[in-house]
Amino acid sequence: MLPSKVDRSNAQPAVELADDAEMFELAPVSLWLEDYSGLKELFAQWREAGVTSLRDYLLEDTARVEACSSLIRVIKVNRRTLSLFEAEDLPQLVDNLGRIFRNDMLKTHIEELVQLWDGQTEFFSNTVNYTLSGKRLDIQLKGSILPGHEDRWSRVLIAIEDVTERETARRQLAASETYARGLFEHSPVSLWVEDFSSVKQLLDDVRRQGITDFRVFTDVHPEFVSRCMSEIRVIDVNRHTLELFSAPDKQTLLLRLGDVFRDEMREHFKEQLIDLWNGKTFQQREVVNYSLSGDELHLHLQFSVLPGYERDWSLVQVALTDITARKRAEAYLEYLGKHDVLTKLYNRSFYVDELNRLERKGPFPVSIVIIDLNGLKAANDQLGHAAGDALLRRAGEVLNKAVDKPSYAARIGGDEFALLMPGTDERDAKVVMESIENLLEVNNQFYTGLPLRFAMGVATSQPGERLEAVVKRADLLMYEAKRAYYATAAE
Repeated sequence: MLPSKVDRSNAQPAVELADDAEMFELAPVSLWLEDYSGLKELFAQWREAGVTSLRDYLLEDTARVEACSSLIRVIKVNRRTLSLFEAEDLPQLVDNLGRIFRNDMLKTHIEELVQLWDGQTEFFSNTVNYTLSGKRLDIQLKGSILPGHEDRWSRVLIAIEDVTERETARRQLAASETYARGLFEHSPVSLWVEDFSSVKQLLDDVRRQGITDFRVFTDVHPEFVSRCMSEIRVIDVNRHTLELFSAPDKQTLLLRLGDVFRDEMREHFKEQLIDLWNGKTFQQREVVNYSLSGDELHLHLQFSVLPGYERDWSLVQVALTDITARKRAEAYLEYLGKHDVLTKLYNRSFYVDELNRLERKGPFPVSIVIIDLNGLKAANDQLGHAAGDALLRRAGEVLNKAVDKPSYAARIGGDEFALLMPGTDERDAKVVMESIENLLEVNNQFYTGLPLRFAMGVATSQPGERLEAVVKRADLLMYEAKRAYYATAAE
């Protein structure tokens, strides 16, 4: 990641609720929200010019790497980012990016660009940055194009973890066996020393039987994966491992490994075996484990067959870094990309994407309800926007309860909402409308003050009818209901 400029024009609206802003600001990892749309356009130009291997093209002239980085726009960073890089504010950070991202990053940045060029929506790297005072930072970087922005790359979340201590520990292990033991015990990441020699024997036995497609073999024989898991011998774990997995001592942890490695871990281990089959004795992947207290742990796993043990795999090291906080921060930002913060309903961007998906895949018939909140403008004008916001939140409560997946409720305008109901005919759609009316009645009984009133129109797709036409029919019926409501109110 080599962003070059700050993009103030794309800053998030100031109306974000305080707790939403704090989730980003107070995340315990460095977060960068960036705009890569200019980079995507440059890639398109290069493809049209006949570039096929981006890696070769960039290595041929490293100025092209700078051309790529110059198109990346920083939208915002969180508080942890400023403290990590010793910057007072965002402008100071951006003005000094050349001091933070030096030549050390050239090779890894090229690999990040190649991952995007190859169509991946996520990229990963381990590299070196520097603080503004010149201090070296070993970092672990994960970038993700946020859902809904895959076409333009206009929102990319970069999460940076400072792994300087871990990388320093790894470099110093070779210096002194005694000192290495101390670093092992007090390392800030979970370290496991394991014996995989029995696993290697099992893989060698399968290879001697003539098996060539190991993935198919493991699909057909899942018991083989389970047997390999049972053959792993844990030699040692460090102190941080006991803390991470809530274990009182090593013996208790080793006796309860079945509680730690379960559920999703079997599939992760299957992929690990396939990599080992293919000769990859150094691996990195994200996995899910569980503490002995039952807490879900998102971890970055680094697996290494230690030098000198490549023949029998009798000594391997597994390093587990807790990335649970980062995952929660990413999930929160993904939530913001799909939801309206005030009502907690899906937003217009999600609504448009889902409408297009239903157009292609159904299931049909699709019923669509267009809803308008009556009296919102009057509430804002007469009682203030706080009163209007309260009505909108109540509308969100009602519509969230009105439908369940695979149906969705979305806020598509200031006072306008929509329900998308796949596989729902006209009769069932009317049942939903009646349910909304009942929920409105209950809501108005619960809340004092302004009553919550909807104008609604519903339409169901006919064979071969475009969903855009269904929306228009529902919209016209909604306006008829709205006119009738205000006509009655005026009498």
